[in-house]
Amino acid sequence: MATLNPYLNFPDAKAREAMEFYASVLGGELNVMTFGDMGTEGPMATQVMHGQLETPSGFTLMGADAPPEMVQVTFGDNVSVSISGGHDEADQLRGWFAALSEGGEVGQALEAAPWGDEFGMFKDRFGISWLFNIAGAPS
Repeated sequence: MATLNPYLNFPDAKAREAMEFYASVLGGELNVMTFGDMGTEGPMATQVMHGQLETPSGFTLMGADAPPEMVQVTFGDNVSVSISGGHDEADQLRGWFAALSEGGEVGQALEAAPWGDEFGMFKDRFGISWLFNIAGAPS
């Protein structure tokens, strides 16, 4: 089943602090991947590329640092809508990506990502930022 998740962008390298706070309040398991985990070196290496909190209540909260050279965070666009699903839902997810991005601005085409899934992102014609992730085929 596909899921719809809020995705929060944090300026000033505050993602880890914020996500740990949310975990302390909401409970659950927090998983964090840094830019360094994906090969980035230097000051950005310790910043959060992707944080994901799975709560006991059954919802998922995601977040990341938003280095100014990558993302300008202003009120209104510090939240993205994230849709993710399994390999068995790939055709439906690709269709949603194509339809929702029509008339908008694709920032990254839906394609193979370094972590083994398909990933893409766009801002729709209404100015809403969307992230799509399709899990890789099971091995």
